[in-house]
Amino acid sequence: MQFGLSEEQEMIVSTVRSFVENEIYPHEDTVERSGEVPAELGEQIKQKCIDLGFYACNFPEEVGGAGLSHLDFTLVERELGRGSMALTHFFGRPQNILMACNAEQRERYLLPAVRGERMDALAMTEPDAGSDVRGMKCTATRDGGDWVVNGSKHFISGAEHADFFIVFIATGVDETPKGPKKRITTFLVDRGTPGFEVREGYRSVSHRGYKNCILDFDNCRLPDAQVLGEVDGGFAVMNEWLYATRLTVAAFSVGRARRCFDYALSYAAERKQFGQQIGKFQGVSFQIADMITEIDAADWLTLAAAWRLDEGLPANREIASAKVYASETLAKVTDTTLQIFGGMGLMDDFPIERFWRDARVERIWDGTSEIQRHIISRDLLRPLGA
Repeated sequence: MQFGLSEEQEMIVSTVRSFVENEIYPHEDTVERSGEVPAELGEQIKQKCIDLGFYACNFPEEVGGAGLSHLDFTLVERELGRGSMALTHFFGRPQNILMACNAEQRERYLLPAVRGERMDALAMTEPDAGSDVRGMKCTATRDGGDWVVNGSKHFISGAEHADFFIVFIATGVDETPKGPKKRITTFLVDRGTPGFEVREGYRSVSHRGYKNCILDFDNCRLPDAQVLGEVDGGFAVMNEWLYATRLTVAAFSVGRARRCFDYALSYAAERKQFGQQIGKFQGVSFQIADMITEIDAADWLTLAAAWRLDEGLPANREIASAKVYASETLAKVTDTTLQIFGGMGLMDDFPIERFWRDARVERIWDGTSEIQRHIISRDLLRPLGA
C-alpha cells in the first residue's frame, strides 16, 4: 500500500495552497464584512487560475481540462477548502455533469464552461424537496415540440454569476407498488430565457459572499435541444456525475479543518494562563491531540474514496462515509478551536468565528449527514436482504 503523494501531486498541493494564500486570503476580510465579491476581483481570480492552467482541472484533456484524476482533484479541493468559498468559486470547477452533453450542447455549454467563457450553476433543491428529491414540484410538460416549465428552485449556489443552469425538473409520474414516483429530466437553461427569472435568495450566516438564489419558472418554454441526457433520465445523469459533489464537501472540510487547527495549535503554544502556555494543560493538549487525529482520519477516508473512483471500484458508501465524517470533524474542530480561544474566538479579530459559522452548512448541503448514513446503511444491509 502506498500512502505517500507523488512528486506531481506534491506540486499540485503546493501550487494550489500558494494560490489560496496569496490570491484568496488577502481579500477574505473584505468579502466577510461586505457580503459581496466585486466583479473585477472575481474576474481577476478566474483569469489567474486560467493562466495557472488549473481552470476546469476536473475535466479530461480531450475537452480542454487538465485531466486530473479523482485523487488529484480531491487534493485541489482540499487546498481550496482553506479559503473563502465566495472567492475560490472563481477558481473554476464546472459541474462534471456537463460531460453528459451531446455534440451540439458541448459547443454551447461544455467547451465554453471549460474555457472560462461561461459559468454554470446546478439547480435541484426546492422549498418542499430537499433530501426528498422526488418530491420536487417544479414541472415540465409537453406542448408541441417544447417543454413548458413552471415552479421554483431555491438554495442555488453561485447562481448570481451563472450564465446557464443545470436544472432537474419533474417530467412525469409513474405508479409503483410504493405509490407515485416522479420521473426527473435534466435541462440546460440559459440566463435570460423568457419565463425564467433569477432572484436574490436568503441571507446565510455561512460562507458570506457565496450567495444562494431562487429560480422562478413561469411558463418557460424549452426545446428538446435543452434536455441533458435522456428524457426522464435525470436520475441516471445524477447518479453518474453528482457523487463528485459529496467528495468535494469532504475534501473542503478537511482543508478548512487543517487551517483552523493551525490557529488552535499556535494559540495553545503562545497563550499563557496561570504562568504557562495553555497547551501545557491536559485540558487543552488532549483536545489538540484529538483534533489532529480526527482530521488525519477524515483526510485518509476522503483520499481513499477518491482512490477507489480512480481504480474503478464501487465508492458510493466510501464517499458517503467521507462526507459525513469530514463534515462532522470540521464541526468539532471549529467548535474546539473556538473554545481554546475563549472569548476572543467569538470576536472578528480572528477568523475562528467565521470558520465556526461556515462549518455548520457542510453537514446539510450535498446530502445531509442523515442521508449519508442512509446511503451507508443501505449499502451494508441490502446484500443481507434487510
